[in-house]
Order: sequence, then structure tokens, then C-alpha cells
Amino acid sequence: MKLATKRKTITMAVAFFAIAVLLVELYPIVITLLNGFRTDLVILSGQKFSLKQLTTTSYALVFKNRLLMKAMGNSIIVGIFSTALSVGVGAMAAYGISRFRFRGRNALAYSFLVFRMLPQMSLVVALYLMFRSIGLRDTIFGITLAHSSFNVPYVIWMLIPFFTAVDKSYEEAAMVDGCSRWKLFHMVFLPLVAPGLVVAAVFSFINSWNEFLYALILTGVNARTAPVAISSLIGGDTLTWGQMCAASTVMLMPVFVFTLAMQKFLIRGIAAGGVKG
Repeated sequence: MKLATKRKTITMAVAFFAIAVLLVELYPIVITLLNGFRTDLVILSGQKFSLKQLTTTSYALVFKNRLLMKAMGNSIIVGIFSTALSVGVGAMAAYGISRFRFRGRNALAYSFLVFRMLPQMSLVVALYLMFRSIGLRDTIFGITLAHSSFNVPYVIWMLIPFFTAVDKSYEEAAMVDGCSRWKLFHMVFLPLVAPGLVVAAVFSFINSWNEFLYALILTGVNARTAPVAISSLIGGDTLTWGQMCAASTVMLMPVFVFTLAMQKFLIRGIAAGGVKG
């Protein structure tokens, strides 16, 4: 087999495999999207899909549900705040770990990784008791801190390769010009690792947006987020599958738009991180 033919065959095989994986990943999203335009009765009856079934009734009920819309707003606020806090704290920690040499440096770095690997169920009870004692349960600030607790270790390990890859000449030149450590971090390092910051921000927002367990245990009515509010549609004597699918589609939109807007920076950041790591 000629080399060109072999390369073409490998390319076609990879493309076929990628398309197959994409179809598997998109299938539940398409089903959710379509069922959002069908009524609960039609879905529960098991009828085959047809264009005549399409209706906006479920979406109308979702947008009229004030508690659900409030939960959507809470998710956006918590997602933005926890992302900003996680990236800010994580960037400073990653900078310190990657640029300074001190005893216990590796142990400190791996401790963040170990903490990230702990199951949420093993931590949520302690967080519940702590938040209740200091008055942070069922508050936006409390759930923001909870989400930041699992996002910060993730951000640190994602950004360490970016900070490590920055040439020391930049640091030395800035220090010669009289730059303080804070100015060096803010004016030199952050612009250089900007692609990594974008990647960390996108994944932190997605982690916070999709988080369920902390929001279920640590919130009540005031700070309830979208995943918990949507899950509450299951209960009682009726199964509102149409409304659930419509609400899930609405919940999907902010993440889809945010990720699409950051697509160029995401690809650049992931590629740079792969090369630098």
C-alpha cells in the first residue's frame, strides 16, 4: 500500500470514528431539544415523533415559572462569581508554585490534586454544618464559595504548565526595570498566559453551571440553582417531561453561547497547554 493511500485510509478511519462519537454525544441533546417542543401527554404516550406534535407550550410554562427563572439567574450569578474567584485565586497559586522554589512545593501542588479527587459526598456534610453555623447556607455567597472549592484545584493544575513555560528573561527584565512582584504577575505573566486563563475560566464556569450535589444540600429556596430547580419538576403525581426538556434546553443555551464565543481562545489555549506541558 502506497504511503498516500495509507494516510488517506487512516484519515478516513479517524474521521469516521470522530463522526460516530459526535453522533453518540449529540443524540441525547437532540432528543431533549425535540421533546421540549412536545407536550407531556404525547411524550408519555410513546407516540412516534412527527412535525404535527411540535408546540411551544412547555417553553411557555417554563418561562412563566418564576422559581425556575430565579434559579436560572442564580446559576448565572454563581457561575460568573465562582469562575472569577477560582481563576483569580488559582492563577496566583499556580504562579507561586511554578515560579518559586520552596520546601514542600511538590507536596503542596499534589495536595490540591488529591483534594480535587475527593468525592463531593465526603465533603458536603462538613460544608453544610460549617455554612449553617456561620449563616452561609442558602446564600449566593455560600454556594459560590462551595463551587470555588472544587474549581480552584482544577484551575491551579491547568495553569501551572502555562506559568512554568514563561521564559525567565521576561521576569528578569521586568525586575530590572523596577517591577514589583504584583506588577510582574499582573502586567507580564497574566497577558502571557491569557489563553490558559480563558480555558480555565470556561471549564470552571461549566463545572459550576452543571454542579448538582452542593446546590441540592447547601441551598434551599433563595439560592437554588437551575439543576436543582429542574430536578424538582419530577415529583408528585405528574411527570412534566416536556417542561424538563424545555428547561434543560434553556439551561444549555448560556454554556453553548459562552463556549462558542470563546472557541478561538479555547483551541489556542488547549493547543498551547498541550505543547507547553
